[in-house]
Amino acid sequence: MGQSEILTEVDVARDGRYGMKKLPEVTLAFWIMKIAATTLGETAGDLFSQTLRLGYFLTTVLLFLLFVVTLVVQLRSRRYNPYFYWTVILSTSMAGTTMSDFMNRDASVKYLTAGATSLGWGPQGLGLGYPAGAAILISLLIAIFIAWKLTGQTFAIRDIVTFRGEALFWSAILVSNTLGTSMGDFLSDSSGLGYAGGALLVAGLLAVLAALMRVPAVPNVALFWIAFVLTRPLGATAGDFLTKPVAKGGLDLGTAGSSAVLLAILLGLMAYAHLQERRNTARRGEHLTPLS
Repeated sequence: MGQSEILTEVDVARDGRYGMKKLPEVTLAFWIMKIAATTLGETAGDLFSQTLRLGYFLTTVLLFLLFVVTLVVQLRSRRYNPYFYWTVILSTSMAGTTMSDFMNRDASVKYLTAGATSLGWGPQGLGLGYPAGAAILISLLIAIFIAWKLTGQTFAIRDIVTFRGEALFWSAILVSNTLGTSMGDFLSDSSGLGYAGGALLVAGLLAVLAALMRVPAVPNVALFWIAFVLTRPLGATAGDFLTKPVAKGGLDLGTAGSSAVLLAILLGLMAYAHLQERRNTARRGEHLTPLS
């Protein structure tokens, strides 16, 4: 058995040490779960900031802390665990929703409970607008990728096995999900396309990216990150379509009801991914030999 076969479960990091793979394979199931998680992130973020009237600022702080907690669990894990990984994706989607709203929308107290402003919960929006907010987020994402490139770490998700590479990966995920939220809100609220039109436009762009995967000259890593950003506005427009009033083109299912249904779907997908990972690990274990 060759070494390439032995290292299907264990990879060699750039410093020569062996590291366990902690990120999933990018398959169709991966993208289905990504869209489900980002749609839930949109409805759950709105549930806390708008329905529960915590406001954008406080909700952003709370959800960012939740992201940090879930990220620590993921980083401390020794191997890929679908529950850990997708919980971080969900937390970045929820935090990205309210971070985007806080950056782009005006300083309104519309979603604050009575007397909340006297508690020092901060402004409810910086009012930068979608173009300025997107420019800031794109610049930040480019800066992360430049820093990533300078470290010499791989951009390929299946080959990330070091702590530094994974930390850079999750930084890019958080910013890309926030950027994707801004794009989705712009498409559904300001572009005139509406929720369904925005979702169809993004779906069409994703179909183009899928076709480009067959073009050898186009790097798949670049396509992955573009698709990762674009699936966020797809989730944002889908979430708005589920929760917004019928008069605005939505289904008016509410943030609580939509979030509960989406959470059940995502948990089911996590359970399926966990079962598949256990089967794959057992199958690989039959062929692995001990490494000295």
